[in-house]
Amino acid sequence: MPLPDRYLTSLYVRCEGRCLLIDCGEGTQSAIRSAGRRFKPIDTLLLTHYHADHISGLPGLLLTLGNEDRTEPLDVYGPPGLKRLMGAIKVIVPEVPFDIVCHELEGEEVFRVGDLTARCFKANHSVPCLGYCLTKNRPGRFDPEKAKVNRVPMRLWARLQQGEECEGFTPDMVLGMPRKGLKLIYATDTLPLDSLTELGKNADLMVLEGMFGGTDKDIRALETRHSTMDQSALLAKNAGAKELWLTHYSPANPHPEEYEDEVRTIFPNTVISADGQQTTLRFQEDV
Repeated sequence: MPLPDRYLTSLYVRCEGRCLLIDCGEGTQSAIRSAGRRFKPIDTLLLTHYHADHISGLPGLLLTLGNEDRTEPLDVYGPPGLKRLMGAIKVIVPEVPFDIVCHELEGEEVFRVGDLTARCFKANHSVPCLGYCLTKNRPGRFDPEKAKVNRVPMRLWARLQQGEECEGFTPDMVLGMPRKGLKLIYATDTLPLDSLTELGKNADLMVLEGMFGGTDKDIRALETRHSTMDQSALLAKNAGAKELWLTHYSPANPHPEEYEDEVRTIFPNTVISADGQQTTLRFQEDV
């Protein structure tokens, strides 16, 4: 349930000038405007599941994209039932000037989203639900000596350095070992997942749910198939993540910041996030 000072779930991710949106709860459009972000660069929607608090902002968003003269296709990913969902939305959004391409994800799958690699994984909720791992890979540094040893013509160096294969030469013939990239984990509406410990290993940012605060809420979390703040903090700690943002708070918890000290005893770099929370993830050498 949205509160007067709190919208529903959505995460806006921008990389190399293009954007994707994970979930689109009620109030997402207002949140995007308040954050000073734009609608037209959104190329992809990643939906975790189809409970209303995660998708109720979709009709308005689609209409706004159409009003901004978008003509490029919009890719939408989600668990089984996606095509049925989008068909229902078309009852109130009958026409937009772009194609909506639906991708139903059955289980753990890997696919490209612009310059990012996306991996979906099954969550443990009351309906089919997915989490997402987004990674930005980083190639090795250009190695002119390696290029010379492999007899790569100098006129091809720049193209190979950009990852392009040409004239029988491949990028690995001019590049060193791959460098550490970036990793973002997003998982809400789920019981704690042991798989997140490995999947989130050394993640730059984990965005996990903090539906309930306090250790006395463990039974309620189990009944509703959600996670407590403490459980999510422990997952981030075990994964060795750099930072954890908690989100998706119960409407019965209007002041989640009250649990900050308690949660930070488990994982110190925990943020009790609020609407408009923003950060920039940078490659390690650039920090």
